[in-house]
Amino acid sequence: MTEKLTLSDGEWRERLTPEQYQVLRQAGTERAFTGKYEKNKQAGEYTCAGCGQPLFQSGDKFESGSGWPSFTRPADGRAVEEHRDTAYGMVRTEVVCAACEGHLGHVFPDGPGPEGLRYCINSAALEFKPGGD
Repeated sequence: MTEKLTLSDGEWRERLTPEQYQVLRQAGTERAFTGKYEKNKQAGEYTCAGCGQPLFQSGDKFESGSGWPSFTRPADGRAVEEHRDTAYGMVRTEVVCAACEGHLGHVFPDGPGPEGLRYCINSAALEFKPGGD
């Protein structure tokens, strides 16, 4: 089980940039094709910008054409949690960090690979650590 990180609203505001706060703590989204990792092709690991938990590996990243970094799966099945999201008159599956419950993005059933999933994740919710892979 992932250890939970619980901070006050003030602590989150001190820890995150305004854009990170809007995405991670208020379930916002960055505009398509504007995120710093959307075109990143370096090998490495994507971690949660809120708490540092490893979330995705570069080997699972693919070009979806959606305008956000897209992954076929999380680095570990326990790294993220999924919740039903009915905001904006749509039914989607929200993806949050299992450790800090920060909003990451959504997962859709239209991806490549055996699972057929596309984890569509906001760059503002991520930090990138170059390395192996």
